[in-house]
Amino acid sequence: MRSLYRLLWLTRALEERLETMFKQGQVVGGLYRSLGQEATAVGCGYALTEGDWVAPSIRDLGALLARGLDPREVLRQYTARAGSLCRGKDNTNHFTVPEKGILGPISPLGTQLCVLNGVALSFRTRREPRVCLTFQGEGASRTGTSHEGLAMAAALELPIVVVLQHNRWAFGTPSHSVAAVKQWSDVAGAYGVPAVGVDGNDVLQVYDAAAEALARARAGDGMTIIVAETYRMLGHAQHDGQKYVPEQELRAWREHDPIRGFEDYLVEFGFESASTLEEIRTEVAVELDRATDEVLAESYPAAREALTGVYGDQASAGVPWTRGPVPGYEDLARRARDFTTATVEGS
Repeated sequence: MRSLYRLLWLTRALEERLETMFKQGQVVGGLYRSLGQEATAVGCGYALTEGDWVAPSIRDLGALLARGLDPREVLRQYTARAGSLCRGKDNTNHFTVPEKGILGPISPLGTQLCVLNGVALSFRTRREPRVCLTFQGEGASRTGTSHEGLAMAAALELPIVVVLQHNRWAFGTPSHSVAAVKQWSDVAGAYGVPAVGVDGNDVLQVYDAAAEALARARAGDGMTIIVAETYRMLGHAQHDGQKYVPEQELRAWREHDPIRGFEDYLVEFGFESASTLEEIRTEVAVELDRATDEVLAESYPAAREALTGVYGDQASAGVPWTRGPVPGYEDLARRARDFTTATVEGS
């Protein structure tokens, strides 16, 4: 309970710190906050075990922190420091960290599932009991690439959990304008897989649903779609004033804040005292102060570094396992060549 609360608060406090830095001109690029959606990302990320992989979307910082990502790495990434995971070439969470099972998202929304299908297929080919989890907003789930990814994952019974975050808005478009379904869990029927609906602002509900779906995938029973009913309490990004959202709707969802609700639950049922929660918030603030000072003291990359670490540059970096040969494929290709040669010679 305490770990979940700390992760929830760390997610929000870190994003608030990034917002301040954005306004100060220290963030390079955009800032996409997850205010109101922290419980979905944290609950799912916390349910993953060592060896599992997660492919986040732009609002899933909590899942990465739950996987053990250091807040300093997040700050370095957003401020484009030379020591950042992308060496200053990209910001947000567009990075892959194999040792933590993090697969970086791809900018066209809905596409990361197709990439993650390959990771999941490699797990099954190797007969490894590892599973994958990814997030999609309801808007991204309406793209053609998303449909292809869902259809493939379902047909091949891949060890994947797809978390559909019904946060009501796809940029400035309301969710009811992008699909005719009344219940978003109904979309699973098109793929023949089970769907589980949860209150995405209840971290315990999310954690339980994710743990069960991951266990199902680990047992070889294929994909589950989790539909998390939640809300994006800010605009699409920091530059979006969210003027298209009815004030009454936004006010109602603010009353269903995931962190405030969890605080009330912990105190009411005696899991934690209000003073302990305050101590956690203070500890997080101190941690972020130190991390911010440390990162802002670091340098930007030299201009010549823009030419390194790009496609074709393999001189200074090993090939990660995700780009290595698929087990059995090289032998299959060789046998195919031998068969073709024998057939030609025989004719």
